[in-house]
Order: sequence, then C-alpha cells, then structure tokens
Amino acid sequence: MAAIAEHGTEVLRGPAARIRAITGAAAALADGSLILTVGDDAAEQRARLLAMPGIGPWTADYVRMRVIGDPDVLLPGDVAVRAGATASGIPADPRSLSAWSQRTAPWRSYLTAHLWRAAPVRPARREHLDSAPPMKNRRKA
Repeated sequence: MAAIAEHGTEVLRGPAARIRAITGAAAALADGSLILTVGDDAAEQRARLLAMPGIGPWTADYVRMRVIGDPDVLLPGDVAVRAGATASGIPADPRSLSAWSQRTAPWRSYLTAHLWRAAPVRPARREHLDSAPPMKNRRKA
C-alpha cells in the first residue's frame, strides 16, 4: 500500500480525482489510519470509507463486498446490475430492485454477482471501431 500511495500518480491512469482517491486510500491503509478487516461492523466500515475524499457509496459497498467478503451487499445503481435485473425479469430501478432484493438477504452480494452475469453483452459501437487505429500483428483466426 505504501508503494501505491507514494508512486500511484506515476503509474495510475484515469481521472485525477480517482487517482487521488486511490492513493489517499492506499496511504490511509499504509499508515494505519484506515483499517479494513473481515470482523468490522458493516455500517461503521462503510462510514469510514465514505468519510474519505473521493469514496462514494458504490465504492464503499464494492469494497465491502469484494475485498472484505460481506455476503449481503447490493449495488442497485450499478448499470450492469440494473441491466441484469431487466434481463432476469425483476425490477431494475434502484429503489424497486432494493425492495425486491430484501427476499435474498443476507445473500445480496450473490444476487449482485448473478445480475452482473445476466447483463447482456453490449456490442462495441461501430463508429468507435471504425476510428480505431489498425492493430499490428493481428493473428488470423
């Protein structure tokens, strides 16, 4: 974590705010001012993450689900989760999906993963492909 905190701006790509959030979280983890453990109270852990600059609800909940292993996290505003809900025939707007998901508690992280997998794959936009530079050394199929 200390290496990411110190050198993250040299190697990470993306919006400056995201890079600041990543390096800030890495610094807090490295210096011990942010501690994330499996035994943390979920609400307290979420509050600690949300208090950090650049960390919003989606990121805090994603960390709880994927890093900490919390089995009961739903990401109702996630675009792919909503697309998977539509494809699965369940409510897709965040409020209705959250209400519907109550029946799957305390296993909503598994519902989230299922909905990610159920989301239809969107084809690449044609105009994007047409403007892309040609790839060198393409393998023939």
